[in-house]
Amino acid sequence: MIPIRDDNPRRLFPLFTILLIAVNVAVFIYQLTLSPSEAQTFILTYGAVPKQIIQGRGLYTIITSMFVHGGILHLLGNMLYLWIFADNIEGICGYVRFLIFYFICGIAAFAGHFILDPVSTIPMVGASGAISGILGAYALRFPRARVHILFPLFPFIWLWRIIRVPAVFALGFWFLIQIFNAVMSSRGSGVAWFAHIGGFIAGLILIRVFEKKRYRVYL
Repeated sequence: MIPIRDDNPRRLFPLFTILLIAVNVAVFIYQLTLSPSEAQTFILTYGAVPKQIIQGRGLYTIITSMFVHGGILHLLGNMLYLWIFADNIEGICGYVRFLIFYFICGIAAFAGHFILDPVSTIPMVGASGAISGILGAYALRFPRARVHILFPLFPFIWLWRIIRVPAVFALGFWFLIQIFNAVMSSRGSGVAWFAHIGGFIAGLILIRVFEKKRYRVYL
């Protein structure tokens, strides 16, 4: 299931959404200029390693890891979700509140990963934890917004069609996939599923704090 766009009009020019995408892309382009050994060192230096964090080293990597990606598909997938869903959250939060919300969700995502395996020596990288917070906020605040997604026609997985579904369905399905994968995968699976879960839950909770009062809805 691949989202293409949504039908939710913007309330504000998505300044920080664009800047976040630009920084992520710029960092990845820089990674491409590195040799394999240099690239590995870069990831180890700026990725968030739980064992180092618990030892009080490299706390800054909780933030820097959000701008480091392990490959082109990793980057493109994250930036696609950020572009589609973040503009509306930026619109109801405002610029500064949105940026703070984004980073706090990213920190919460790391916490979800950290709790699972606090002595892991594998660096966690990618913007998906923070973006998961965006998805949680979007699902709560725009549940009826229509999302256009590419969906495979099972069992003919080579046949795809575009369908429009409510955001609460698309993002709820995405969240269930994260839970399923988190339960079924091993610790060394290479994907921080619990970071996605932690970020999504943080977004659900924190959007009520960071959205502007005129957009606030009490559920």
